[in-house]
Amino acid sequence: MSNPSYFDVAMGELGQREVVGPEHNPRILKYHQHTSLKAQDDETPWCASFVNWCLEEACCEGTHSALARSFVSWGYAVPLGDIRVGDIVIFSRTKPWQGHVGFVDDWTENDVRVLGGNQSNAVSLKWYPFSRLVGIRRPK
Repeated sequence: MSNPSYFDVAMGELGQREVVGPEHNPRILKYHQHTSLKAQDDETPWCASFVNWCLEEACCEGTHSALARSFVSWGYAVPLGDIRVGDIVIFSRTKPWQGHVGFVDDWTENDVRVLGGNQSNAVSLKWYPFSRLVGIRRPK
């Protein structure tokens, strides 16, 4: 099975990162334009902006929200036993409304490697524990 086209779009963005100081990465500003927030800096959390941009670049409707948890009710719910590369994973953070969102790249019994934006201020691959998982979604 081949990867979803939006996953390939995301993979092509690996290495995009925030600019330290008063300047902003124009690519991250472009991601932000795919949400209703339309943030004008690269310090505003941008994981959901990145996912929305990737989806829309591949002609798939996103949530248009800058909130990671907006993806909890998007698309179809996927059971953990059916996880695939390219699925969208949503994780909890400190506060109930906070979260993180990205694309599944790989997984083990306890962890999932996420291709996502705003991971250490960059588009990168990073491991997260399944214990923080809020949901797994796939486009309709």
